[in-house]
Amino acid sequence: MDGFKLMKELRVNYEQEHHYLPKETGLSLIESTTQDDSRISAKCRDAKVEDLWSLTSFFGYSTQTFVLAVNLLDRFLAMIRIQPKHLSCVSVSCLHMAAKVTEEECNLASTDALIRIGQCRFTVSDLGRMEKIVAEKLNFKSKAITALTFLHLYHQIALSHATDRKETLSLEKLEAQLKACLCRISFSKAKPSVLALSLLRQEIEAVQSEDMLEIAYHIQRHLKIADSELLLWSERVALCLSDYASPECSKPNHRRLQWIVSRRTAQNLHSHRSVPELPTIPEGCWDESESEDSSEDMMSSGEESLSSSLGSDAEGPFFPLHLRRQKHRQHLHA
Repeated sequence: MDGFKLMKELRVNYEQEHHYLPKETGLSLIESTTQDDSRISAKCRDAKVEDLWSLTSFFGYSTQTFVLAVNLLDRFLAMIRIQPKHLSCVSVSCLHMAAKVTEEECNLASTDALIRIGQCRFTVSDLGRMEKIVAEKLNFKSKAITALTFLHLYHQIALSHATDRKETLSLEKLEAQLKACLCRISFSKAKPSVLALSLLRQEIEAVQSEDMLEIAYHIQRHLKIADSELLLWSERVALCLSDYASPECSKPNHRRLQWIVSRRTAQNLHSHRSVPELPTIPEGCWDESESEDSSEDMMSSGEESLSSSLGSDAEGPFFPLHLRRQKHRQHLHA
C-alpha cells in the first residue's frame, strides 16, 4: 500500500476510534472499587486479562485476537455491572468471540477446550449464552479499531518512508509491549491512536533513528495529536514497561501453563457434567449510586489464575535490556 493510501486509511480509523472506546466513567468506577467489594476491581480485571494472554499463547492465537478480546472485555465491563463470579465467563466469551473473527476456522479451539484449559466453572451453554449477551450489548459484528490497528499502520508508514535502519523497528516487539500495557486497565482510557504512537515513539528513540522520528512527528501532526497528550501517555508507557521488566512483577507465562489444582478441580477438568451452572446474570448498567446485596456470592476462592511468575516476555528481547539489568541489580541489593 502506498503512502497516500496509508495516510488516508489512518485518518479514517482515527475518526472512528471513539466508537470502540470503553466508557471512561465505567472504567473509573472499576478503578475505584476495592478488592473486597461485590463489584469487579481493577486488580481482578487485570488478572483476567493476563489469563487471556496465557490462553491466547496456549492456543496459538494472534496478537490481534488478544487485543480484540481485551477491547470487548473492557467495553462490556465499563457498560454492565457484573459480579466477580461471572468475570471468567465474560472474559473467555470475549476471547472466543474475538478468535472467531480473527483466526482461521481450522485453528479455532472448541468451547469445551477453552473451558477445560481455562479451568472455568461454567458450561458450554453458559458460554454461548454469555456471548449473545456481550454481542448484543456492544452491538458487535466483526471488527473494532484498537491500538493494534494503529500500530500496524504506523509501522507500515514508518517503513515505507524511512531510508535507514528499517530492520531495527520490530513489529513483534511493539506488539509484545502493547500486550504488556493492556494488562493494566489504566491504558484502556488512552485513545488507541495515542497509545500506539507512544509505543512507536519510544521504540524509535531506543534505536536512535532521526529519520523515523521525523515520520512519527509527521503522523502526530497529521492526526493533530496534542504534545501534552502524547507526552502523558509516553511517560506512562515507559513506566509500565520498566515495571514489567522487573523480576518482582508477576506476569502471564508466555511459554507454558502450569497449575496446582485440587482433586475436585482435577475431577472437573475430566468431566464438565459436574460443573454447576451459574445463576442468571443481572444486566444492570454501571451506576455509582446503586448498591448490591452484600449477601450475594463472590467468586469461589478455588478459582486459580492461569498466569504465573515463572518466565515472561520480559526475559526475552522485547523489553529494554538496561531496564532488566537495573531492576535485577536493585532486586539483588534489596
